[in-house]
Amino acid sequence: MIIAVDGPVAAGKGTLARSLAAELNLAYLDTGSIYRAVGAKILDKGEDPGDPVAALAAAESLGPADLERRDLRREKVGLAASTVAVNTQVRAALLEFQRNFAQNPPDLPGGAAAGAVLDGRDIGTVVCPEAELKFFVTATPEARAERRHKELIERGDESIYARVLQDLQDRDARDSQRVTAPLKPADDAVYLDTSTLEAGKVLETALDIVRAKGL
Repeated sequence: MIIAVDGPVAAGKGTLARSLAAELNLAYLDTGSIYRAVGAKILDKGEDPGDPVAALAAAESLGPADLERRDLRREKVGLAASTVAVNTQVRAALLEFQRNFAQNPPDLPGGAAAGAVLDGRDIGTVVCPEAELKFFVTATPEARAERRHKELIERGDESIYARVLQDLQDRDARDSQRVTAPLKPADDAVYLDTSTLEAGKVLETALDIVRAKGL
């Protein structure tokens, strides 16, 4: 079983995907972490995420350890990830990794996985269009910016709400307008608006949908 969870930044798709994986015995891949890891490698070298040569080199040298970095959630890494994600060569280099994970999910600590859940921007449309179930998780820009702002403050980072909101809107524009694999829901995706919902309620709603489909 493959479940695709797509949506914009800070909509709650990662929280939902991780929870679904735990509930349904599925392997979990945060595909955004792949692009964040590429962005982080570029920043480590003091290079420009917009440089296609540097971006491709970082993507092609990506290893499992790069996905375990503790700094992948930092704001500057996220902005770098959004920049490299518009690079078609980078996307091609990382696409096979994602598809292989979905088709051959790694074993879980308790044994074999029953399948995989992947979250990102183009899982249901490009990476796994054959997924048995596709969710598109969204929320208002204001709700998402407030969540992101709170997350940054709790982590000890400096944050200004207005700047977070602007950065989020800029990122939405880049993700939605890029030529290759733009952020958009699959035609058969189930919408989940999390603007006013707690994470537990979002999971409950998603599990009801999974069960209704007999998965």
